[in-house]
Amino acid sequence: MSQFKELPEKYEDLPDKRRFWPASPGSLDEGLGMLRILTPEIVANAARTQIKTGERVCLNWELEKLHPPGFNRKAFEHRIKWVMPEVAFDDEYHFNPQQSSQWDGFRHHNAPAPTAGDKGRRLFYGGTTGEEILDQSSTRIGIGHWAKKGIAGRGVLIDYLSWAEKMGIKVDGLSQHTASLDDVLTIAKECNIQFEKGDIFFLRIGLTKTWDSMNDDQKQAYSEQKIPKHAGLEQSERVLKFMWDNHFAAVASDAVSFEVFPPIQPEFDLHHHLLAGWGLPIGEMFDLEELAEMCKRLGRWTFFVSSSPLNCPKGVSSPPNCMAIF
Repeated sequence: MSQFKELPEKYEDLPDKRRFWPASPGSLDEGLGMLRILTPEIVANAARTQIKTGERVCLNWELEKLHPPGFNRKAFEHRIKWVMPEVAFDDEYHFNPQQSSQWDGFRHHNAPAPTAGDKGRRLFYGGTTGEEILDQSSTRIGIGHWAKKGIAGRGVLIDYLSWAEKMGIKVDGLSQHTASLDDVLTIAKECNIQFEKGDIFFLRIGLTKTWDSMNDDQKQAYSEQKIPKHAGLEQSERVLKFMWDNHFAAVASDAVSFEVFPPIQPEFDLHHHLLAGWGLPIGEMFDLEELAEMCKRLGRWTFFVSSSPLNCPKGVSSPPNCMAIF
C-alpha cells in the first residue's frame, strides 16, 4: 500500500529536513521515492492537458557525446559484429550512463548521517548502506524500481540560458556559474508558469551548447581536471523549500551535475538532500536544445514527459530514454 499520503505539505512541516524516509526498507515505495507522486490521476491529467499537437522531441544527448568523460570514468565503446557472417549484425555496448544524459538513481549518491559513535557515517536513501548496494543479492533502492512504471507526467522547462542571453549574461556551462532561485522565479513569472504537484522540473543551463563550442584540446583538458567546475542551480535552503513545497516528482537539467559544482554552499548540497534525503530523482546532461526551440515556437513551456529507465534491478543510474510530447 502506498505511503504517499504521509508527504508533508510544507518544508517547515518536515520533522527532519535532511531526510524523509517514510517507506519500509526494500519496498517498492522506498524504491520509487518521490516518483510515488505520479499517481494515475496526475499522469492522466498531464496527458489530457499537455498533449495537444502531437509534436515531440527526445531529450537524450548522444551516448558518447561527453568524450573524454570526467572523473576518470570509462569512455563509451560501441562495436558492430557479425553474429551470422554475411547475414546479420549485432551491437555490443559498454558505457557509463554518467557520460551522457542520465537519471541519477538513489544508489548513486549518499549523504552525511553522523552519529555520536560514528561521526563519519554516510547513508544512501532510506538508510541504505554501501554494503547493501554492493551485495549482489540486494535490489534495495535500485533503479529497476523505476522501470516498473516508468516516469511520466507534466514537464516544465525553465530556459535559463535563453533568459541569460537576453539579459546580456554570458554563461559558461563548465564554470561555477550559478542560476539563482530568484532567476528561476523571474523566468517562471515571465512565461506564466504555474507549478503543479507532480511536475518534472527541467532547467536549461547551457552545458551542451558550451561543449559543442569546445575543441578537442579543451575537452581533453576538462576530462583531466581533478575537480572540474560545472554551472548549475544554486544551493540554498530557499531552493530546498522551493523543491519541497512544489512537490516535484523529479528534476533534470542539461548541466553536468544539476547544481553548481563544486558546491558553493556545501551545507545545502542538493544531491545530499534531494537524492539521499528525499528520494527525488536528478537528471543530468539532458539535451534540451530542441526542446527549448519548440517551447519558444509554440509559446508554451509545459509538455508531457515519458521516460523509461533501464530495467536493471540493481542499477545505480540509467539513460533517460526520454521524450517530450506537446
